Amino acid sequence: MGLSDDISKDIQKAIDSPWKLRKGQVVPSTTDVALDGGAVELGATFLYADLADSSKMAKELDRRVAAKIMKSFLSTTCRLIKSCGGVIQSFDGDRVMGIFIGGQKNTSAAKCALQIKYVVREIIKPKFEAKYEKVRDASFTINHGVGVDTGTVVTVRAGARGANDLIWIGRAPNLAAKLSDIRDSPYNTFITASVYNSLMYSSKYGGKENKNMWEARTWKFLGQNLSVYRSNWHWKP
Repeated sequence: MGLSDDISKDIQKAIDSPWKLRKGQVVPSTTDVALDGGAVELGATFLYADLADSSKMAKELDRRVAAKIMKSFLSTTCRLIKSCGGVIQSFDGDRVMGIFIGGQKNTSAAKCALQIKYVVREIIKPKFEAKYEKVRDASFTINHGVGVDTGTVVTVRAGARGANDLIWIGRAPNLAAKLSDIRDSPYNTFITASVYNSLMYSSKYGGKENKNMWEARTWKFLGQNLSVYRSNWHWKP
């Protein structure tokens, strides 16, 4: 039997096998979900943080400098996600995904997003510009985008034995990733109305005058007009 026959059998098995779906109370790890038929349903908030202009960085800067910028962004984002109670789930080049669960998941994710803004603008960008003339003179500035959405998802384990990982099915991870791609500086943070409507006061209003940190906008996703909120605020960790 050739490789194509083995692949055909595997696909048919995936089609014919029922899911063994269970409700999740915590963010599962890869080993918590069975490779054959395992599935976990979970209510969660997804945060995607994406470093802007990474292609230009790789083209215009010494690769070692570009790598330092990317490493600083990703390591910082991971620390902030963890400090806000989230779980690091995956990396995709210059992008990282965090998952938040629990009663304050939206408030925690929004706070984390604004903290990422502070670190990028007030620490990473000025430090690299002070150190490297090429960064100061580049055709881009160090920037980023963060998207946040919430909802019910199903996670399953996909891949082959010895090389597999969890994948997340639902609107929230996909929409959060799309929102992180928006480049509308100084508005670096975008959340959906589902997230905004569940925010506690502390992540909705800020400053001495307790101003609303979020502005309502309409954004098209898969042919539908969605209510989203953007923010140009930052939050010092």
